Amino acid sequence: MKIKAHNLALALFAILPLSTPLQAQNYPVKPIRFVVAYPPGGATDILARVMAQKLTESFGQQVVVENRSGASGMVGAEAVTKAAPDGYTVLISTAAEIAINQHLFSRMSYDPVKDLAPVSYAAHAAVLFSVHPSVPVNSIAQLIALARARPGELTYASVGTGSVHHLAGELLKTITRINIVHIPYKGAGPAVIDMVGGHVSMGFTALPSSLPHARAGKLRPIAVTGSKRGEAAPDIATFVELGFPAIDVVSWFGVLFPARTPADIVAKLSTEVARTVNNPEVKAKLLQQGIEVIGTTPEQFAKFIQSEVARYAKVIKESGAKLD
Repeated sequence: MKIKAHNLALALFAILPLSTPLQAQNYPVKPIRFVVAYPPGGATDILARVMAQKLTESFGQQVVVENRSGASGMVGAEAVTKAAPDGYTVLISTAAEIAINQHLFSRMSYDPVKDLAPVSYAAHAAVLFSVHPSVPVNSIAQLIALARARPGELTYASVGTGSVHHLAGELLKTITRINIVHIPYKGAGPAVIDMVGGHVSMGFTALPSSLPHARAGKLRPIAVTGSKRGEAAPDIATFVELGFPAIDVVSWFGVLFPARTPADIVAKLSTEVARTVNNPEVKAKLLQQGIEVIGTTPEQFAKFIQSEVARYAKVIKESGAKLD
């Protein structure tokens, strides 16, 4: 019996190296859950739903989107870190959950580097700075003059404390020495609703959330972030063009698994994400929303995250951003 048991153990051990490739070969065999750490209607949610629809077609398995907002994206991110590392729970993230929050919060319930496995830097979108039509300005210069004449009276919305949108606003305040009041929201959807309704004077939101309202005349675009004008809004000047090179943050979107997800499954989803976002139909659909696609390898995304963590440590210090 001992010999048989020993032989069985050896046989099982010999099979183990083959099990990992077989996992990816058969993956997925059940529905995949995309966790978005913000409410519906924002840029992250838009991207997640477009990708989910296309991946459902290519995988032959349902890819569902679950919105779990709160705590500057940390509620959704934490849920993913605690999920089984089997390839069926995925975080569709922004910079906040991965590269920014650790510089603002003294304590986090997860480690964005150790507890998550990078899959792909999927896409990014410029941040649009726009004002409600009732605000009598058409340029940055006019906005600065108005804010200096009415210190503390003008408000600006962001999708939440610690977001790139919040940091863009704080950088503008620091550089121009104006006093505008930050009003954080739990996502772009609620922020844009109040911007359009005139409940806040202005706001920093990703293009997909606010560009349609700007095109409809419900918001007045002033400038966009990014080093150059994007394909989605070539008629709107960048902060860099207007003499504010420091305001060069973009809203980027990443795909991540819980740590310890098998490497072959990580590689397979990475390949499928890149193929999906670069599909001509998907690419055009996202560009209409103001989202420019990328699609990287896990290694490229990991290196990008490392650089972003260091970059935002400096940006936060320079901006003077703090928890509200």
